[in-house]
Amino acid sequence: MHVPPRTRRRYGVAVGAIAGAVALVLAGCSAPASSGPEEITFSYLWGGAEAEAIEAIIADFNASQDEIVVSGISSPDFQKQLTSLSASKGSFDISDHFGNAVGSWASKGILEPLDDYLDENGVDPAEFAPAAIEQLSYDDKIYSLPIAVHTFQLLYNKTLLAEAGVEVPSTMDELAAAIKATTKVGADGTITQLGLGDPSPSTTITTLGYAFGGDWDKDGAPSPTDSGNEKALQWYVDNVVTPVGADKLAQFKSGVGEYMSPQDPFYTGKYAFVIDGEWRALNIPTTAPELDWGVTSIPYVSSALADTTQLTVSTLFIPANSQHKEAAAKFLSYLVSDDGATAFSLALGNLPAKLSLVGSSAYDDIPEFSVWLNALAGDNVHALSSAPYSAEYSTDLGLAFDDVITGASTPEEALQKVQDNSSNYATD
Repeated sequence: MHVPPRTRRRYGVAVGAIAGAVALVLAGCSAPASSGPEEITFSYLWGGAEAEAIEAIIADFNASQDEIVVSGISSPDFQKQLTSLSASKGSFDISDHFGNAVGSWASKGILEPLDDYLDENGVDPAEFAPAAIEQLSYDDKIYSLPIAVHTFQLLYNKTLLAEAGVEVPSTMDELAAAIKATTKVGADGTITQLGLGDPSPSTTITTLGYAFGGDWDKDGAPSPTDSGNEKALQWYVDNVVTPVGADKLAQFKSGVGEYMSPQDPFYTGKYAFVIDGEWRALNIPTTAPELDWGVTSIPYVSSALADTTQLTVSTLFIPANSQHKEAAAKFLSYLVSDDGATAFSLALGNLPAKLSLVGSSAYDDIPEFSVWLNALAGDNVHALSSAPYSAEYSTDLGLAFDDVITGASTPEEALQKVQDNSSNYATD
């Protein structure tokens, strides 16, 4: 960031004033306006392969027209991003984040509403997964657009299931039986293999909540004590925690390998099942090529809840303090076009947000990808609400789940505590 000098010599100020006056006179004498493309800055949180994909798309956009030049900056610093958004004049014109922040940021006035820009650039919100657009809207306006989305499904280790003599589960009762059959405990109670692992306990449990018919947000307010949510959390305790003991479970999980590394517990056979996102389909062939794996829809408790999944969103937005909103909107429309969205999602192994791309042959070579992809078009796709209170709610849910998993609270007690705390959440 540029820091102005602490002092200036008086003659420097005088010269600057004279130069400014001369410039004004010359401008009044019909000096020609500066020509050339408008320059905008795209500050993105991605690095590595994601950054390379974004830079390639930026290069394609810059080459496709001569009115706008986009400069990309990889800046994976959330605090720096928020500081710029809160300034009177921002340091970038377009950026990315996650859907659960939209409500909070929009309520603070730091995001530019996009509806008029979408109309001007021919972007139809109806082309995107409805759950994504719902999460990216606040007060009946759209404040962000999805560049990629993610659904969660049940991955399984075929070898471990064959050894245990169990079939791929379709119902929650079958999954409970499969977890029991694929969990191994030594004579001293030490866990050597866990039926259902949890790369992200919060995501696993909120997804299970939807699968049990629960709803984490109702009528614009948190609803953690919804009966389906309580049933899901109790099911998790009964089938994952209680059979092995909370202490032994914590001890086992503390010794497993790093997520999506060659030592990932699902890759090394320590977890028979995990609930996780589509990025695994791209990671497994390169990180654990010998793993014999599969993926299926989240098991259901009733046929009406078949193919239930949770959706999360990677988003693009224009800050309210951008000085180049029109140009940024044109670039944003390019990023979410069929070509831009396909290129980006393929680079990361993420799902495209546009329903028209669900049947695209571009994804045919990614193993098992269709299970996650096809879920986008289903009727039971849910996304956590993006509201001013979402960050507080998410934190409280995470603490509640920890209390339950460690045995400090029952599901009913933990979720009721969240419900009680929710009366203090920010509403605007």
